Amino acid sequence: MNRFWRLPIANFRQRNTQGSLLTEVEDSISLRVLVLALIILGIVATDIAAETSFSVWALPLSILGAMWSYYRRRDRNIAVKFCIAIGMLVALGAFFGRLAGELNDTRLGLAELLIQLQVLHSFDTPRRKNLGYSIVIGLILLGVAATLSQTLAFAPMLLLFLAIALPTLVLDYRSRLGLESVKTQKENTTEGKLSSLNFKFLIVNFLIIVGLGLAIFAVLPRLPGYQLRSFPVSSPIEIKGSFTGRSIINPGYVRQGNGNNQGTGTGENRTGQPGKVDNNFYYGFNSEINQNLRGEMKPQVVMRVRSQAEGFWRVLAFDRYTGKGWEVSRKEDVTTIRRPPWSYQIFVPQPLITAKTQEVVQTYTVVSDLPNLIPAMANPKEIYFPTPMIAVDTENGLRSPVELSEGLTYTVVSEVPYRDRTLLGQTSTKYPQNIKKHYLEIPPEIAEKVRQRAEEILTNYNQQGVGKSSKRLDSVYEKALYLAQYLKQYYSLPKNPLDLPYLDEKEDLVEAFLFKNKGGYPDHFSTVLTVMLRSIGIPARLVAGFSPGEFNPFTGMYVVRNTDAYAMTEVYFPKYGWFAFDPIPNHPLIPPSIEDTETFSVLRQFWHWVAGWLPSPVTGLLNNVFGTIFSWIGRAIAWFIALFSQGWFGILTGLIVGTTTAFLSWLGWRQWRQWRNRRWLKKLPAMESLYQQMLQWTAQKGLGKHPAQTPLEYAKVSYQHHAPTTAKVIDDICQAYVSWRYGGHMPNLKQLRESWQGLKKKTSDRAN
Repeated sequence: MNRFWRLPIANFRQRNTQGSLLTEVEDSISLRVLVLALIILGIVATDIAAETSFSVWALPLSILGAMWSYYRRRDRNIAVKFCIAIGMLVALGAFFGRLAGELNDTRLGLAELLIQLQVLHSFDTPRRKNLGYSIVIGLILLGVAATLSQTLAFAPMLLLFLAIALPTLVLDYRSRLGLESVKTQKENTTEGKLSSLNFKFLIVNFLIIVGLGLAIFAVLPRLPGYQLRSFPVSSPIEIKGSFTGRSIINPGYVRQGNGNNQGTGTGENRTGQPGKVDNNFYYGFNSEINQNLRGEMKPQVVMRVRSQAEGFWRVLAFDRYTGKGWEVSRKEDVTTIRRPPWSYQIFVPQPLITAKTQEVVQTYTVVSDLPNLIPAMANPKEIYFPTPMIAVDTENGLRSPVELSEGLTYTVVSEVPYRDRTLLGQTSTKYPQNIKKHYLEIPPEIAEKVRQRAEEILTNYNQQGVGKSSKRLDSVYEKALYLAQYLKQYYSLPKNPLDLPYLDEKEDLVEAFLFKNKGGYPDHFSTVLTVMLRSIGIPARLVAGFSPGEFNPFTGMYVVRNTDAYAMTEVYFPKYGWFAFDPIPNHPLIPPSIEDTETFSVLRQFWHWVAGWLPSPVTGLLNNVFGTIFSWIGRAIAWFIALFSQGWFGILTGLIVGTTTAFLSWLGWRQWRQWRNRRWLKKLPAMESLYQQMLQWTAQKGLGKHPAQTPLEYAKVSYQHHAPTTAKVIDDICQAYVSWRYGGHMPNLKQLRESWQGLKKKTSDRAN
């Protein structure tokens, strides 16, 4: 037994039973306060980004835990450790319980678990290492908040986190070096320690870091995301009752006998009657729309979209023109699709087209209530939606069993076709019977008059183009394109939305637009183009949806407002499907699609600001130059990334290209640094230049000068590591440098250079 107490393990046990800690505790109050501030910022940032307040309870508990941990830092706290372990197990069990309802997007659940663990951990942080874990947790929470954030409300939290992190790291480094143990009694107070920080140094570094970060952020390419196939989706929504998908719920419409669906506005129940548009809801999201309404909506954000490409967020299409509006003629022809209970994924039937397509992933977050129509880019093939089922109508529009309420998130994967003008211009005009039946219909009262006007416009162009370089309008694509452009140029929008008169009971919208008013509301342009195309035998339909909205380069989100909703014309091309044309003034003729990217969006916005101050010719020239450069860069990056999706050969090619590019970049960087060093040496005084060359040469040989060494101390040390002849040359240069720098004596530069060149030559010959 006596031998046992002599063993080291016995000594370890005996010291611990006497209450002495084997590791040093952290006494710095200022470090603890700053770490606590980082944790609080991480928690608050997560709540702000997620637009929730599920972690408010963690703030007072974290403060209480930090105070308890400081006052009990020298105690063993075994009971507290057991309680913390039990609490962590309970939190883990609760997390797994919630996981079943958050199969697709577990970020919030993981963040909540991490916050719970941190609160428990805060009650036992006696050492600096424990505080280091808390710093890492705060950083992780900030990272989670960055992935969840959809607005710029996160930016101030990021800057504040950086401002607190800098002094925290300084105090942590001092603690690691043991500098805090030699502080005076005054310095052991929070005031003393904080006053010992160099705030000028911290402010300068803060500004440098922010400046460099913004510069890198501006030039950093925004490549398409969603490389992982786990998409954001809201928690499951249960459906009460049966769902057929035949009804559209738009709160902006007043329906006779349905008080639950009333909004603030159309003023009339029958399509075609005069009325006012709703202040908040777009009138076009309904199975029947009345274009004899006047007024305008009050702008408000309705959703935020993260997409791999800019596009038209399509909602629904109409096939029957009623004279004063549109309707979906096949209201009952709706297909419901149910998803499996273990997945949010729903597969949508694809149209039979032969056009080249590109997969585009979009995630939509609803900010303000919308109808039960699901916005998506053209040709959706998969949708990750929280309800057990959705519906698809005959116009390939998606419908939800419930209204799209605030906070709902879903993801759509679309196969968007490329728009090849040459191929579309060569398509046949032999249309299937079902296409001719539904998309060539026009009220007979206006058919002939509209046809004559459309043919007159096309004939005038062809006659003017004879003998010139202009092409004749022979193809369906060119005719649709020219008619859309013609409406933009020769018809106008009303200066005041209320100036446009209502249509009489027997008056037709298209006829009044073309021959009486010479213009109309934005959606009227699309209606007129659709009817004009039908009149000359081109199948067309009206499609309603949202424009891309305002792209925020800091969040990568498109901010979409209710006023971004509008209608345009879709034209059918056999074998290629439907393509949109936008005849509305001040809109692009071809809506944005997969050909448009936001790779250098921040740089583009900065350039637009600068271009506003430059003359137009200079702006045009620079636009062409920089546009070409960044276009090539974007294509090169996209080509390189695409290699890794082309099998083993593509991966091998990508690795070879990446390695070669990295080597050439390193070689160029090295040559550039050498060139800059030569320029710097030439600008120095002769003695200073020779001294710096000597220091660089010795550093390459493995004996660099320490910043704390004086030149004479360095010369003395060189005798211990170099040959006597080499050390003698180093000593002579150091002695001459000190005499010149501090004594004002002019050295014998010629002799020193000869000695230096001889030493380099001798060393080079020896190496060869």
